Amino acid sequence: MAKSWTTDELIEKVRGFQGACVIAAAAELDVFTVFRGKPATADALAGRIRSDPRATAVLLDALVALDLLEKRGDTYHVPPEMAELLTEDAPTNVLPAVRHQANCLRRWAELARVVKAGLPAERTPSIRGEAGDCEAFIGAMDNFNASMAPQVIQRLSSLRFQRLLDVGGASGTWTIAFLRAVPDATAVLFDLPQVIPLARQRLTRAGLIDRVTLVSGDFYTDPLPGGADFAWLSAIVHQNSRPQNRDLYAKIHAALAAGGVLAIRDVVMDASHTQPAGGALFAVNMLVATKGGGTFTLDQFKQDLTSAGFSDVRLIHRDEYMNSLLCAKKA
Repeated sequence: MAKSWTTDELIEKVRGFQGACVIAAAAELDVFTVFRGKPATADALAGRIRSDPRATAVLLDALVALDLLEKRGDTYHVPPEMAELLTEDAPTNVLPAVRHQANCLRRWAELARVVKAGLPAERTPSIRGEAGDCEAFIGAMDNFNASMAPQVIQRLSSLRFQRLLDVGGASGTWTIAFLRAVPDATAVLFDLPQVIPLARQRLTRAGLIDRVTLVSGDFYTDPLPGGADFAWLSAIVHQNSRPQNRDLYAKIHAALAAGGVLAIRDVVMDASHTQPAGGALFAVNMLVATKGGGTFTLDQFKQDLTSAGFSDVRLIHRDEYMNSLLCAKKA
């Protein structure tokens, strides 16, 4: 049964973008990092970040109203708990995730045009530029995944492998988690050339670079490196159309050793494509960002994997969002 909405509830829901925009702007301007240990007035901050003083004051006052900054007289301070989350040098910071969501927000604002045209929103770089946006996306994937990766991998505990192929492995979050779970294994991380240096940095910091081969390429156009007995495809499927996924599954099938296993982490929808609710909203995110991406049902996964040569397609875990897990085997 549909929810019964009041006028106030509906308007409040629509206003939800306002706080998000304030936080996103502060993250893109790196306000919290500039403030950390250096309380300042709005005029002083504007000088540091080369912004308009009046506009800066309005932004800072909104951050205070949202309990993200503190204000004493004319001076603004970063509370310690916010410093841990939103400053560059804090090991627990989530700035990449916030900046990535800001990029998503710009595309979502074009949703009506996207629905009319059937084409994704125009990709407009943030004030941090294309390279900064790429780094934010890669960092966001680590923000989203690092803490829960061990728990997800536990659900795959029955799997045994000697060599992992991490397809679109970003900066190595999942490669690190798998290699820590399977100390005798090695890995190949495959991703775009501009991503590989980020992976090398993170894997080196983790002390695992000697167990990983880094291979640059584009899985839409290049073959995948062979020899692995286990392939991991995490949060990739949703950015593709079904024909694109069939092609990708076929490449993974060709790259795997006989008897190898492919594990997929992604959203798995019900037959109506409306549940889980997070998956239905994520399909909108793919609508505004990609030409053919979306979220798919279990039957669609099975059809596409089988067409690429896989057998024994199984749903291992169903999640309310992105952590559903499927496995398929190469005969």
